[in-house]
Amino acid sequence: MTLEVFLDVMRSGIQLLITVITPPLIVSLIVGLIIGIFQAVTQIHEQTLMFAPRVLAIFITLMVIGGWIFQKMMDFAREVLEKYFQMI
Repeated sequence: MTLEVFLDVMRSGIQLLITVITPPLIVSLIVGLIIGIFQAVTQIHEQTLMFAPRVLAIFITLMVIGGWIFQKMMDFAREVLEKYFQMI
Protein backbone atom coordinates (compact mmCIF):
# COMPACT_ATOMS: atom_id res chain seq x y z
CA MET A 1 0.00 0.00 0.00
CA THR A 2 1.54 3.26 -1.09
CA LEU A 3 1.51 6.35 1.05
CA GLU A 4 -0.84 8.20 -1.32
CA VAL A 5 -3.42 5.42 -1.22
CA PHE A 6 -3.16 5.18 2.56
CA LEU A 7 -3.62 8.93 3.00
CA ASP A 8 -6.56 8.92 0.57
CA VAL A 9 -8.26 6.11 2.49
CA MET A 10 -7.65 7.87 5.81
CA ARG A 11 -9.01 11.16 4.45
CA SER A 12 -12.11 9.41 3.11
CA GLY A 13 -12.58 7.61 6.43
CA ILE A 14 -12.39 10.81 8.45
CA GLN A 15 -14.81 12.54 6.08
CA LEU A 16 -17.20 9.60 6.40
CA LEU A 17 -16.93 9.71 10.20
CA ILE A 18 -17.75 13.41 10.30
CA THR A 19 -20.62 12.96 7.84
CA VAL A 20 -22.14 10.06 9.80
CA ILE A 21 -21.90 11.54 13.30
CA THR A 22 -23.13 15.03 12.40
CA PRO A 23 -26.93 14.36 12.38
CA PRO A 24 -27.07 12.69 15.83
CA LEU A 25 -24.84 15.39 17.29
CA ILE A 26 -27.02 18.16 15.91
CA VAL A 27 -30.16 16.48 17.26
CA SER A 28 -28.49 16.07 20.66
CA LEU A 29 -27.44 19.71 20.66
CA ILE A 30 -30.94 20.95 19.79
CA VAL A 31 -32.65 18.71 22.37
CA GLY A 32 -30.13 19.74 25.03
CA LEU A 33 -30.68 23.40 24.26
CA ILE A 34 -34.46 23.07 24.45
CA ILE A 35 -34.28 21.16 27.73
CA GLY A 36 -31.75 23.63 29.12
CA ILE A 37 -34.08 26.52 28.36
CA PHE A 38 -36.97 24.59 29.93
CA GLN A 39 -34.93 23.93 33.07
CA ALA A 40 -33.88 27.56 33.31
CA VAL A 41 -37.46 28.80 32.97
CA THR A 42 -38.99 26.32 35.42
CA GLN A 43 -35.96 26.10 37.73
CA ILE A 44 -36.17 22.31 37.72
CA HIS A 45 -32.63 20.95 37.77
CA GLU A 46 -33.10 17.22 37.53
CA GLN A 47 -30.31 15.26 35.80
CA THR A 48 -32.64 12.65 34.35
CA LEU A 49 -34.68 15.39 32.70
CA MET A 50 -31.60 16.28 30.66
CA PHE A 51 -30.39 12.72 30.01
CA ALA A 52 -33.49 10.70 29.07
CA PRO A 53 -34.88 12.89 26.25
CA ARG A 54 -31.43 13.18 24.67
CA VAL A 55 -30.96 9.42 24.61
CA LEU A 56 -34.44 8.95 23.20
CA ALA A 57 -33.90 11.61 20.51
CA ILE A 58 -30.57 10.12 19.45
CA PHE A 59 -32.08 6.63 19.36
CA ILE A 60 -34.93 7.83 17.13
CA THR A 61 -32.48 9.70 14.91
CA LEU A 62 -30.34 6.59 14.49
CA MET A 63 -33.43 4.54 13.66
CA VAL A 64 -34.48 7.03 11.00
CA ILE A 65 -31.08 7.48 9.34
CA GLY A 66 -29.64 4.04 10.13
CA GLY A 67 -30.09 2.80 6.56
CA TRP A 68 -28.30 5.84 5.18
CA ILE A 69 -25.41 5.37 7.63
CA PHE A 70 -25.15 1.67 6.72
CA GLN A 71 -25.14 2.49 3.00
CA LYS A 72 -22.40 5.10 3.46
CA MET A 73 -20.25 2.64 5.42
CA MET A 74 -20.79 -0.10 2.83
CA ASP A 75 -19.78 2.29 0.04
CA PHE A 76 -16.63 3.18 1.97
CA ALA A 77 -15.76 -0.48 2.54
CA ARG A 78 -16.31 -1.22 -1.15
CA GLU A 79 -14.09 1.72 -2.11
CA VAL A 80 -11.29 0.57 0.20
CA LEU A 81 -11.47 -3.00 -1.08
CA GLU A 82 -11.44 -1.83 -4.71
CA LYS A 83 -8.33 0.26 -4.06
CA TYR A 84 -6.70 -2.68 -2.32
CA PHE A 85 -7.44 -5.12 -5.14
CA GLN A 86 -6.23 -2.62 -7.77
CA MET A 87 -2.85 -2.59 -6.08
CA ILE A 88 -2.46 -6.38 -6.21
